[in-house]
Amino acid sequence: MPRRSVRPAALLGVAAVVAGATVAQSAGSASAAPHHRAPARHVLLISVDGLHQSDLAWYVARHPGSALAALVGGGVEYTHAATTSPSDSFPGMVAQATGGGPGTTGVYYDDTYNAALLPAGTTACAGVKPGVEVDLTEDLDRNQASIDAGQGLSGLPASILSMTGHPSDLLNAAKLPVDPKTCKPVYPHSYLKVNTVFEVARAAGLRTAWSDKHAAYEILSGPSGTGVQDLFTPEINSDAIGYAPGDDWTKDNKATEQYDGYKVRAVLNEIDGYDHSRTHKVGTPAVFGLNLQSVSTAQKLPSSNGLKGGYAAKNVPGPLLEKNLDFVDAQIGALTAEIRKRHLAGSTTVILSAKHGQSPADPAALTRVDDGPLLDGLNAAWKKLHPQAGDLVVHAVDDDAMLLWLSDRSRAATDFAKAYLLAQNGTGTDINAAPKAFTRGGLDKVYAGEAAADYFGVKPGDARVPDIFGMAQYGVVYTGGVKKIAEHGGAHADDLNVPLVVSGASVPGGVRDTAPVQTKQIAPTILSLLGLDPRALQAVRAEHTKSLPVR
Repeated sequence: MPRRSVRPAALLGVAAVVAGATVAQSAGSASAAPHHRAPARHVLLISVDGLHQSDLAWYVARHPGSALAALVGGGVEYTHAATTSPSDSFPGMVAQATGGGPGTTGVYYDDTYNAALLPAGTTACAGVKPGVEVDLTEDLDRNQASIDAGQGLSGLPASILSMTGHPSDLLNAAKLPVDPKTCKPVYPHSYLKVNTVFEVARAAGLRTAWSDKHAAYEILSGPSGTGVQDLFTPEINSDAIGYAPGDDWTKDNKATEQYDGYKVRAVLNEIDGYDHSRTHKVGTPAVFGLNLQSVSTAQKLPSSNGLKGGYAAKNVPGPLLEKNLDFVDAQIGALTAEIRKRHLAGSTTVILSAKHGQSPADPAALTRVDDGPLLDGLNAAWKKLHPQAGDLVVHAVDDDAMLLWLSDRSRAATDFAKAYLLAQNGTGTDINAAPKAFTRGGLDKVYAGEAAADYFGVKPGDARVPDIFGMAQYGVVYTGGVKKIAEHGGAHADDLNVPLVVSGASVPGGVRDTAPVQTKQIAPTILSLLGLDPRALQAVRAEHTKSLPVR
């Protein structure tokens, strides 16, 4: 059996610390009625972006008295959990909230293309050619330079907790794609094809809250637009006040920690029964949580605050990353301590995971490849054969995977793109910025046209699916410089293998489960913990997603 109980002596003293740490409440049936007695009243979901299962194991082994060790020792640790492919923040988080992968949810990345919607700003829709970028990043904010996304708060960033809990109001509708049927802007929540745990919980009369990095995370409210009652989304890619001019909160790791601290404070307020701003007494949410970004920036930055970023060797955190693991441990310690202080430990279940990993976790494997010349060359080669044609690539997203949407979606065009990319050899840079050769466009495997649609389980010609999905060779990061040493988006183990721990109320302690699981199973698990029917989730029904074997 892959599931076994493990109670190392070092953990025995801390396992009880988080017993019942967080509570997740989910809707039970399609009508949101409970289908069994709820093991928990609250579920706190914590996503530590970039965190690998190997990072968690490394840290707990060296810090047996830590909050992370207590969380692991007080629950079930799934040691072979995988996030979505592509391993990006948006499909990763949406999977945790819906129980579905990109083909079902329609969310492939934070910046994609849709061949059926109309360009942003369209007001007279008759006769307009479809095809538009679907951007879920800071670019949608009214003011992307401000941490409040353009709300206009004074005294920032100290006043950021006064930010609205309804960030859809902060999106610039003129930047949204337009539905040709209604000729109205398509907001992120209405772009999502399936419902979320937040909607199911609300239908059951339960309170919901979440905190994330862009206003566009209002997508988590689901198609109804009402799933998350209190959504706190300080803009991470805004100007970091108090740091180098022009830098956002990800360019200096100390700034990222400060930014994460705001979201932790918001959740502490929610644990105490207030809204995120601590203005209104509303009760502790049934489903709530946050994402943390500091580990991700510590993995990506070559250095920050005088410390070297990334990994010292394969799966061995370097000094900046180790510092950030300490930081995350302290934040989780603060959250679980507050749960105990408020006498919620017996009714709360905590779930720890990550939207995505980060690759490579081996510095020697890094090969930075500038994707600009690759795409320019592809377009030039296509136009040489088709003098009357425009660019073949209409949209591209390349991190440590390559997603391309083409102007010509025929088999001839997708096969051409695949063959061209795999024929390209060149020179990139290694971890020390020294020249390093690459082959095959830095790609290991390429799914083109119908094969890409099959990979994601959708019909060929689907308006959202990329025409080219290229999996990079291990260590390849597409970037036009030397400011990154890792990225995500691909399907390597370093991208996919994230932690997954369920700890607290009604969960047995000290259990290590080595069977393969997926982070999309978090969604039905949340509902089960709250006594609600997981099949109230449309993606769960479509993909037959099972709850995690918690008990």
